[in-house]
Amino acid sequence: MITQKMKRRIKRALSAERPTVWVGKEGATTQIINEISKQLDTRAMIKAKILKTALQDKEATNIATKIAEQTESQLVEVRGHTFLLYKRKTKKE
Repeated sequence: MITQKMKRRIKRALSAERPTVWVGKEGATTQIINEISKQLDTRAMIKAKILKTALQDKEATNIATKIAEQTESQLVEVRGHTFLLYKRKTKKE
């Protein structure tokens, strides 16, 4: 579970960053999901943007929620077409 304090810290850390992943007109494809998973494993938090062409009949919140579920991460915030994801790093044995 992600706390309010953690949400504020993540928002502050990513506020000046540019999005590292763009979801295109195909939507949340397996390549996008794999790339987001890979980035979450290395960084723990990422910023992604949904292009207008991907929002034909869907809302940004729905797409972001679907991506968060498939990557087993937590959706921190959706603001406009941009969303933030957080995944706790796992300790390597």
